[in-house]
Amino acid sequence: MSTESLSINSEATRRKVLLVLKKYSYLIAMIPLVLPALLLAAGESAELVNVFSWGVPVVVFGIIPVLDMLLGKDALNPDESTEVPVMNNEKFYRAITLGWVVAFAALLVWGMVTLASGIFSVVGGLGWIVSIGIVGGLGINVAHELIHKDRKLETWAGGFLLSLVCYAGFKVEHLRGHHVHVSTPEDASSSRYNQSLYNFLPQAYVRNFINAWKLEAHRLQRKGHKALSWRNELIWWYSVSALVGIGFTLAFGWLGAAFFFGQSFIAFTLLEIVNYLEHYGLHRRKLENGRYERTTPEHSWNSNYFLTNVFLFQLQRHSDHHAWAKRRYQVLRHHDIAPQLPAGYAAMVVLALVPPLWKRVMNPRVEAYYQGEEHQLAS
Repeated sequence: MSTESLSINSEATRRKVLLVLKKYSYLIAMIPLVLPALLLAAGESAELVNVFSWGVPVVVFGIIPVLDMLLGKDALNPDESTEVPVMNNEKFYRAITLGWVVAFAALLVWGMVTLASGIFSVVGGLGWIVSIGIVGGLGINVAHELIHKDRKLETWAGGFLLSLVCYAGFKVEHLRGHHVHVSTPEDASSSRYNQSLYNFLPQAYVRNFINAWKLEAHRLQRKGHKALSWRNELIWWYSVSALVGIGFTLAFGWLGAAFFFGQSFIAFTLLEIVNYLEHYGLHRRKLENGRYERTTPEHSWNSNYFLTNVFLFQLQRHSDHHAWAKRRYQVLRHHDIAPQLPAGYAAMVVLALVPPLWKRVMNPRVEAYYQGEEHQLAS
């Protein structure tokens, strides 16, 4: 056998091993579901439950960014002709996301029972709600993967998961609004150049909620139905949220309501912070006919840090997702032409919370990206 043949075989074997390792690395995405329990056990052992109740944000936004830098990046793309068809049909990848939905529902109930047990102080209880809410925010990412698919089980599971964090409108607005208008002034989820997070968030909350109802009403009117009818999917999903909220309130009183709606607020706020960083300052050019250019990998920030990519079901390969929205998470690709974030999402979320620091890091990158087309920065 020639040296060249050995080299080819060696490379093929290496790719196969890396893809298998990456496949099972997605189990890391299940860690947030058990993290509160692990931290609670550690807190009880150390008699510091009120400190450890704040452990989830410390792990997600403190420890993970450090591990991200240590583990480095992953730019491996599966082969389109041989590997992608096989990976698309593997049940393993769907089982993880669907299992996540069931596990989070159980976590929500367990988290409430734990809070009601009285083991936390007021500060500790607040930390517990924040911690569960961050897990819920990661759950919205799972729902995001599910609602993009065609199978009813997946889309319904995604809608149910969104209902558990009171953000069902995302199912409609994200698919019919954000993906249509991304990186244009018409999109509530695309932050503009020099816009601070705290200016972006109130607009995102309100516009996304209103847009979802408008889009659903428009869909029903086209079919000859009234907006306020049983066919309106938002009514169904928000009814699920209301029923869960009422159930928690009846079972646990005001504490149940505070827990359910509090963790929901933290969850959808985390989602909108991620929306803020995913398209910051990027614009689709307006063509002579008045329409915007087609969405490409250049209209979303990309990040290839391995740990946060498997932790977030490759959400950070956002450039590929927006260019080809139906691609499943396991086959999303890295594109060299996409603008690259300087760190993974966990670190970038923290950076976004400090606008002067965010602008100092990100504005030069946006400006460099539009060098020679500075007028784009004003659009």
